[in-house]
Amino acid sequence: MCGRQNQRRAGLALAAAALLLAGCGQSADTKGADGAKDGAKGGAKGGAAAGASAPAPASAKASVAPLGPGEVRVGGEVAKPYSVTLADLRKLPQASVEVKFTSAKGEQRHTYQGVPLHDVLKTAEPRFDAAKKNGQLRGFVSATGGGDYRAVFAWAEIDPGFAKSQVLLAVSEDGVAFDDAAGPRLVVPQDTKGGRYVSELNQLWVGVVDPVVDGAK
Repeated sequence: MCGRQNQRRAGLALAAAALLLAGCGQSADTKGADGAKDGAKGGAKGGAAAGASAPAPASAKASVAPLGPGEVRVGGEVAKPYSVTLADLRKLPQASVEVKFTSAKGEQRHTYQGVPLHDVLKTAEPRFDAAKKNGQLRGFVSATGGGDYRAVFAWAEIDPGFAKSQVLLAVSEDGVAFDDAAGPRLVVPQDTKGGRYVSELNQLWVGVVDPVVDGAK
């Protein structure tokens, strides 16, 4: 009798122990799942917060709008960059010049009508150092045309305060207007060769030599 009671007690003890262990295991598993969820939520929140606070990467260079047919972009070291077309140039005060120069086709003689280059660039307000004597003489202009053709001018070559002749943005040649889609032509009366008569002009860039000269070793 005592043996059976002892066996029954032992069985009850084992059953109680099994239930206790099962309950503890379930609690631990549930806590682990909740912890994983909390961790996932925390990670998601952290990621979202990081994504919200991280600034969008800025491009190294600001995007430049493409030029329209015959449009000329005026930029560089200027306060007011802008673009101009043949139609715009025709509305401005015109100058006329007769030129003679040599080219691959031989000697050329033409009459051009257009706007002085100095007037077009002055509108963009070049940023020359007024603290330096004749600071504008440190300036230059790069003119780019069709096919990536490029020529450079010292500012004194186009400034009427220094130059005897005026470089023109021509709108016509020998009385025939240039096509709007082709753009103006740069005319350089003082040149004996036509290399700087830039056709299909699309960019005028104003710069100063100081950063190059002062940075040279």
